Amino acid sequence: MTEEYNYPIDVDWTTEEVIDVVQFFEAVEMAFDKGVASGVLKENYNRFKQVVPSKAEEKTLFREFKQNSGMEAYQAVKQLKDTEEDGQMIKA
Repeated sequence: MTEEYNYPIDVDWTTEEVIDVVQFFEAVEMAFDKGVASGVLKENYNRFKQVVPSKAEEKTLFREFKQNSGMEAYQAVKQLKDTEEDGQMIKA
């Protein structure tokens, strides 16, 4: 989280939507850094999906995030979907 890069943001989003998207990407960073509880990532991903319901737009944002950070958000989300219980740690 000490890295300096831009999160993929849409100028048409409200301030609240921007916060939801940034919090999701911060949770992804935690998954790569030290791990994140599956419940935390799930909550943030669900809010992200309310802002970005389109799978195509999600893929575009994930690609931009990877280009900016080197982290693959898809890996964290895939682990989350493969996890059966809340509380398990997701480490991408």
